[in-house]
Amino acid sequence: MRVLVFGKTGQVATELGRFDGVTRLDRGRADLTDPEACGAVITASNADVVINAAAYTAVDRAEQERDTAMIVNAMAPTAMAAAAAAKDIPFIHISTDYVFDGFGDTPWRPDDITGPLGVYGASKLAGERGVTTAGGIYTVLRTSWVFSAHGNNFLKTMLRLSETHDRLTIVADQIGGPTPAAAIAAACMTIAKTLISEPEKGGIYHFSGTADTSWAGFAREIFTTAGRTVTVEDIPTSAYPTPAPRPLNSRLDCSSLSSQFGITRPDWRVATREIVKALI
Repeated sequence: MRVLVFGKTGQVATELGRFDGVTRLDRGRADLTDPEACGAVITASNADVVINAAAYTAVDRAEQERDTAMIVNAMAPTAMAAAAAAKDIPFIHISTDYVFDGFGDTPWRPDDITGPLGVYGASKLAGERGVTTAGGIYTVLRTSWVFSAHGNNFLKTMLRLSETHDRLTIVADQIGGPTPAAAIAAACMTIAKTLISEPEKGGIYHFSGTADTSWAGFAREIFTTAGRTVTVEDIPTSAYPTPAPRPLNSRLDCSSLSSQFGITRPDWRVATREIVKALI
């Protein structure tokens, strides 16, 4: 299986690079601010499957850079999906829980009504709509709270702060499932293989780690695992204002992904132990 991946240095793209048959595209080979060029890369390729693991992810900066966020997160994947559809090959697009408004405490199902709170979420939702209307074989995989041993993420930030702080205030009213990038990459590869033989299984799915927790709970597990003595003080989101609002409820119902692809939710605590060990 020949897999063409948009993205090279991001967390999921890095993990996808560990699989055989994967070709990753950096910005020099595929600039997401040029959607037509991205589509042309697919047209010229001999790929069996295309995965878009690249995105504009600066949630707060997106509030001032709406046009760029829309080009990268909406127009580019739409062009990719159209090019993949023209070649009749599956297209897998990674999206986010930010397409929801974050209200309530029930895990979001793939068919729930969306309602992004900021530009980032709106741009990702527009990308989803472009992919689903392109007319090809597709899967949109929404995920949340991605972490790994590389790139910028919450786990690495907490480890860094624990070197100079013995007390930290962490948001405790945002609840979700931390998701290892390696698990997302593996899920994408399983989906890719399945869609080639069973294209009817395409659609929108959710994937996140278990069990659901808060950022404060995630931080405590990181410090315990790393053997760092850091006291975590729970604070509400209102005490940590950001330019872009964050969803309070990032819980995702992943049952359809399990039933259709046999992919189960990974235990983020196991991945945390492995990643912390590798880093320290």
